[in-house]
Amino acid sequence: MTPDDWPRVWPFFRDVVAAGETYAYPLDLTSEQARDLWTMRPPGLTVVLEDDDEPGRLLGSATMGQNRPGRGAHVGTASFMVAPDARGRGVGRRLGEHVVAWHREQGFAAIQFNAVVETNTVAVRLWESLGFRVIGTVPAAFDSRAHGRVGLHVMHLEL
Repeated sequence: MTPDDWPRVWPFFRDVVAAGETYAYPLDLTSEQARDLWTMRPPGLTVVLEDDDEPGRLLGSATMGQNRPGRGAHVGTASFMVAPDARGRGVGRRLGEHVVAWHREQGFAAIQFNAVVETNTVAVRLWESLGFRVIGTVPAAFDSRAHGRVGLHVMHLEL
């Protein structure tokens, strides 16, 4: 992702966070605060996926890198956002496949997703189809706008 991409990421980032179903970010984030949270610095990476049919339009974004520094740096992590109007078009799968391939290329031993909202069943099924498994659930750890307090899954993929 280049600095020029952020103005195209921000609208769907804001919409996804405002929906209150998948991210625990504060609702009052400024664009600059959101950019700082979302943009990974090396050795991590943030990518965007452009629409093949409409050049310049972004469909989604993913961040990837170490889950923890130092002695935990061999396990990666990632986060994903898909523009609401791009859902159901395979964007999450394409980003997910890219993230898994990148972690393999970088020599990570595994990938751990720290907070997959259990009611986000589309994401849970997608990650399971890519080989991830739920290794634990923190009960009532996320305050979903639609469902109240629900669990957060920790999902893991051995590479």
